[in-house]
Amino acid sequence: MHILNIDSIVDKAFRHERLSLEEALFLTENISIPKLGSIANDLNSVKNHDKVFFNRNIHIEPTNICVNHCLFCSYRRRKGEEGSWEYSVSDMLKIAEKAIQDDPKLTEFHLVGGVHPDRGLAFYLQLIAALRKSFPQVHIKAFTAEEIVQMCKVDEVDLNNGLQQLIDTGLDSMPGGGAEIFKPEIRRKICPDKISGDEWLHVHQLAHEKGIYTNATMLYGHYDTMRDRLEHLEALRTLQDKTGMFNAFIPLKFKAANNKMSHLGEVDIIEDIKTYAISRIFLDNISNIKAYWPMLGIDQALLLLHFGVNDVDGTIADTTKIYSMAGSKKNPSMHSEQLVALIKKNNKIPVERNSVYDELKIYS
Repeated sequence: MHILNIDSIVDKAFRHERLSLEEALFLTENISIPKLGSIANDLNSVKNHDKVFFNRNIHIEPTNICVNHCLFCSYRRRKGEEGSWEYSVSDMLKIAEKAIQDDPKLTEFHLVGGVHPDRGLAFYLQLIAALRKSFPQVHIKAFTAEEIVQMCKVDEVDLNNGLQQLIDTGLDSMPGGGAEIFKPEIRRKICPDKISGDEWLHVHQLAHEKGIYTNATMLYGHYDTMRDRLEHLEALRTLQDKTGMFNAFIPLKFKAANNKMSHLGEVDIIEDIKTYAISRIFLDNISNIKAYWPMLGIDQALLLLHFGVNDVDGTIADTTKIYSMAGSKKNPSMHSEQLVALIKKNNKIPVERNSVYDELKIYS
């Protein structure tokens, strides 16, 4: 049996050598937060040269009507229930048009919402086609694996064929939502209706094989342990070894307001720091670790820039309700000038990027 030694693991991490799951777990349990942060920050500096990325984007959320019954969700509504919405294609074109008027330099539409019971692939193809025709210059990052599986199911289209149709119509990349936590026992408890972790990975591998970059997420801070998180990261790292097509990893903190898991409360900032830092250390083959500021709050997202994070997402422009309905900042929005100033204040180099991390402007 191999006996783990903290000094040798720390040395290995500083040499930028890949850690095993057991080594990473031992690291989180046996060194101080400043030391863990030092390793993560060092790795991040080598990978990203103290650059912090952001983009100009809006979120378009087609609906919050959803077939799933995830216990952590504060966003879902039934059809016809107060607070529910289901935008038409015309509605969403108007949202996009206003966003472009407000910021002509906008580079990304981020489309994600509830898993609608009746809207099939044909509806979403119409939406993508309309956005592509009206705004050919804007990157379309759209639909979680969960949404794509459901829309194909509604229209009785094979997943591989359906995904190809989305790409042919104008889908440029995919977000990473719906991953939650891959451990089956926890997944069955908190999101019993969702596709399995293996199915989520399969959809993303299919997308990668078709040349589509995707993101990956992990919902932490509920029934999960650090070992569960590292097993989740290991599955992502394994797929990334095969495809190399994950753009970024985004840890998403469980928010306890207005849902059926509110009694659990929320983990403290120490646990947040550990999770982000070990993500940077363990995921040696995913370049970008994102702190999604509308969920964490801008102050905490900026703090995490010193613990391995190199991306704070984008300007958002008051267009997401998913986390505000769970207790995060209401109607989050940030001008690019504000993001630049805040990043510089933290002694990092702000870089505006596009959706696949091409650098558009460096604010030196």
